[in-house]
This record gives sequence, structure tokens and C-alpha cells, in this order.
Amino acid sequence: MPEISQNKSMKIHTKVHTLTTGKDIDLIKLDDVVSQTLQESGISNGMLIVSSRHTTTALTINEYEERLLVDVRSYLNRLVPSDDKYLHNDIHLRDCPLDEPENAHSHIIAMLLSSSEVVPIVNGELQTGKWQSVILFELDGPRERTVNIQIIGEV
Repeated sequence: MPEISQNKSMKIHTKVHTLTTGKDIDLIKLDDVVSQTLQESGISNGMLIVSSRHTTTALTINEYEERLLVDVRSYLNRLVPSDDKYLHNDIHLRDCPLDEPENAHSHIIAMLLSSSEVVPIVNGELQTGKWQSVILFELDGPRERTVNIQIIGEV
């Protein structure tokens, strides 16, 4: 039977982080930002939710190793090439500013990935594996981006 805690207070801590990203497909390790936000929250047991606030970014939890990052960029560029023909890129046919970027490929990649991740928190520690990192995928940079981190749990 699951343990039901008593005499603990629940808390919700939310913080929005602003990041400046690099060009094209840029993978940004968020571990420091996530850990700092957890520490600020004072929450010891619960869950951390990190979410992207953009349609041309994505999030994942995986190994942040340089050769793997190169492989991922290469694979995504082959899977959804930026120079393919996309209806979304017919800017003159859409109701949008004329300087809107041709970024259909970025939207498609974002839809194939995820816009949020959830990490359990136990005794004040994120429950990620030894090689796991929280990674933001910039798919249409460079840009200024925001990431929302919400932590829910017991103090």
C-alpha cells in the first residue's frame, strides 16, 4: 500500500527562464537551470515539469554527449530537410508578417519530439539517470526563448 504522508505541506513553485539560443538546430543543456530552480523551491518530494513555450523548440531527456548531439542534428536535418517544399513556407499566402521565417521544418521536428518533460523528485534530488540531462532543442534560431519550470510537491 502506498505511503500517505501527513503533516507535510504541498507547494507549487513556478519559474520562467529566458535563454538565448544559437542558430539552426541548437541543443542546450538545462541541468543547471533545472537544479537551481529545484533548490530555490524548497520542495523535497514531488515532480518537476519543464515545458517549452514555443512551437519551434522541443525538450527531451537524454545523454548530452557532443558526438551524439552531432548525430541528432544530422539525423533531424535528413529526416525533415529545411529546403524541402512546405505549404507553411508560402508566406505570401498566409496571414502573417512578410518577414515571417520559412520554418515549416522546425515546426514539424518540434511535433515529432516533445514540448515538456516530467522528472520525479525524491528527498530534494531529481531522479534522473547517471547520463541523463534535460535538453532544449532550438529548431529555428537564433532566438530568445522561454522555458517554464513548475515544481509541485511537499516541502
